[in-house]
Amino acid sequence: MEVHPYSTGLGVIRVCWMIFIIVWLLGAAWTKRTIYRESSAERARYWLVLVIGYFLVIKSSALPPPFDWLVVPHTTSSAWGGVFLCVSGLVFAIWARLILGRNWSGVVTLKEGHELIERGPYRVARHPIYTGILAMFAGTALAMGYFGGFLGLLLVFVSFWVKLKREEDLMLKHFPAKYAAYQRRVKRIIPFLI
Repeated sequence: MEVHPYSTGLGVIRVCWMIFIIVWLLGAAWTKRTIYRESSAERARYWLVLVIGYFLVIKSSALPPPFDWLVVPHTTSSAWGGVFLCVSGLVFAIWARLILGRNWSGVVTLKEGHELIERGPYRVARHPIYTGILAMFAGTALAMGYFGGFLGLLLVFVSFWVKLKREEDLMLKHFPAKYAAYQRRVKRIIPFLI
């Protein structure tokens, strides 16, 4: 029995997301002590949008119209294009996570002895973890091909944009001159563009 490239592509994308989850869970235990953490209400503003976006990306085929409208046909090209984006995003996000090291947090925080990281992927994007995760979501949406998935991708982008604004406000307070100079040199989330 021949396996369709579309199914193989989705299988590779699932493995990427499993690797991402494992790396993030393991890395979460290896961070510096937190000296400031945003409130639950502040966190809920972007988490709710992120969860809805995630749900739309992975479940659009099971939702009513227009979410289940197939806008990208299930072809070998769309499957492998999605795989390329997802694998590239995974590698970029993990690279950024490793470079950020013990300063990382899944929520807006300030760590004890917090450092401003400007090396590695942080030379081309101020928030390269989000860049990588967005590429993973874009690859997943492309491979699945449903309208709802692309709407979900947009919601994930909005969620990250809200969160990164809060992170940048905190970094400007903690590193006023240095972070302002970094902002002038490096784009936020899409290298050389945005």
